[in-house]
Amino acid sequence: MNRALPVVFTLGQEYQIILPVQEEVMMWIQIGTEIFYDSDNGILRSDKGVRRVSVPKDLLEREKGYTVFLREVKERKAYFTETKEQVSEYIPFYPVKENARAFHIGDVHNHDAAAIQAAKAFGKIDFLILNGDIPNHCDDLDNIFSIYRIAAELTRGNVPVVFSRGNHDMRGKYAEHFSRYTPHSNGKFYYTFRLGNIWGMVLDCGEDKVDEHQEYGNTICCDDFRRKETEYIKSVIENRDVEYLAPGITHRMVISHIPFTKRFEGEFDIAEDIYSEWTRLLREDIKPQLMVCAHEHQFNIYNPGELADAYGQPCPVVIGAEVSSASKKLPESYFAGTGLIFEKNSVKVIFIDSEGVSKNETFIKF
Repeated sequence: MNRALPVVFTLGQEYQIILPVQEEVMMWIQIGTEIFYDSDNGILRSDKGVRRVSVPKDLLEREKGYTVFLREVKERKAYFTETKEQVSEYIPFYPVKENARAFHIGDVHNHDAAAIQAAKAFGKIDFLILNGDIPNHCDDLDNIFSIYRIAAELTRGNVPVVFSRGNHDMRGKYAEHFSRYTPHSNGKFYYTFRLGNIWGMVLDCGEDKVDEHQEYGNTICCDDFRRKETEYIKSVIENRDVEYLAPGITHRMVISHIPFTKRFEGEFDIAEDIYSEWTRLLREDIKPQLMVCAHEHQFNIYNPGELADAYGQPCPVVIGAEVSSASKKLPESYFAGTGLIFEKNSVKVIFIDSEGVSKNETFIKF
């Protein structure tokens, strides 16, 4: 029987509790007196890969815990399927409260152990951010399962995780099925979330070069994908009163793997019309106080009006991940991420690496 820990992802008004499974196993979740199944029109799923159960956000936060039930399938047959005895485990859950502590991880590229070390050096967290390129590519399912190895080790199923797709997550034979194995909102990797007094929007830039680039071999249609995402951002603005202007919201943030408010050089200079529109909508309507990105394999904070501000960014942009790179002569297992401490009128940003070294600390005030 699979003994991995589940991971609780936050998306909109629900949590998706996901467990990677190596055997044919069925799963259901009990919260209080209510039961939620991983099923397809009345049939419990048992295929290998992941088990996924969506539960109401307010219910899990109210009950502060859930029980995972598993039953392994010995042989699935048309008649008299053979199964093993069910097993179960109760897992406490701790909703996010004020003055939350979060850790941001991106660009892991399968350096799992180093990423875990960096997060543990930061200490206790109330939620985790996985911001793209956790696997190096999606040619192997085990690469994708880095998401769960890291998240389960750091959260133990007790606190929520915010997930964002990166451009390397679009590469490899499993990329077209990425949503089968990861959290998503109706098949999309852009969505909003609320954790305590923090409201957030996750945006997905797709790939980092034009669709026709030879590297993609005619398999990419990100331009159309981004244009549909623009309409989604507009729909969030239309529903502002239940989104970022909802009662109790004091912090507004954007999470995106690629820092789209910056103009990149050469073949990476793409989608100006779309990215300038996203930036305008954020600046004029949503007014986030913080944007957290990865992609550049370095630490930085881009402030509005500085050289990296191509389209009039609405807030400071934190580039919050650094990973081993031959050009930088870093150790092969090196990784550094970003701790975020949400305080009353500010967010404290701490860059910290897998050796426990705090590289920089700064306050973003608003």
